[in-house]
Amino acid sequence: IALGIGSGFLAGLLGIGGGMIITPFLSVLLTMQGVPAEYAMHAAIATSLSIILFTSMSSARAHNRNHFVLWNVFWGIAPGILVGAALGAQIASYLPTFWITLIFIIFVGFSAVKMFFDLKPKPTNTLPGKPGLFAVGTVIGGLSGIVGAGGGFISVPFMVRSNVEMHHAVGTSAALGFPIALAGTIGYIYAGWNLTGMPAWTAGYSPVFSFTVIFRKVPSAAVFCFEHCNQFAS
Repeated sequence: IALGIGSGFLAGLLGIGGGMIITPFLSVLLTMQGVPAEYAMHAAIATSLSIILFTSMSSARAHNRNHFVLWNVFWGIAPGILVGAALGAQIASYLPTFWITLIFIIFVGFSAVKMFFDLKPKPTNTLPGKPGLFAVGTVIGGLSGIVGAGGGFISVPFMVRSNVEMHHAVGTSAALGFPIALAGTIGYIYAGWNLTGMPAWTAGYSPVFSFTVIFRKVPSAAVFCFEHCNQFAS
């Protein structure tokens, strides 16, 4: 329940899916529930993406009520995200747990450094055209599919550096979490469909029932954060 509240809170506040927070905890929990150690990180990422389906919908709905979702940008990036997230899941399925964990650590560290330095965009920076948005979406989706994140740690800085106002960047990023999670979840189910040694309650790499308790608290936490903590995202 605490993981659900935390991921929902971050989804509403920052436009992220919460995957970078809950994935390490899930890898430990799933091992304790009988998932083989060599598949634990993959299963944690798959579960994280499943949870992001709910965090992104709740957060995007709350942001959209205040017209903070730039749907023209969303539709420019989303097709690339669908392709990238599906490919990312397939790539991750071929990587050992060590490399998945290392990529996850590097990704978190890189995101933290970018946030710490908070580089200001040039006034002339603008969003690219449709081919550029598709390419950016493919990169965002691919990385998110590999590390189990909602993409906000990439998409928000990208949009802000393109001189998109912060609230709109966060709101649009929240909406983009859904196609990332959808394509990534399907990709992990497909990639792990013929695995041996996984518990009976899994579908591919995705533990079907392990996230039910978590997502019960996600929607209300995401909406609560948006309504009461919006000033921190400005």
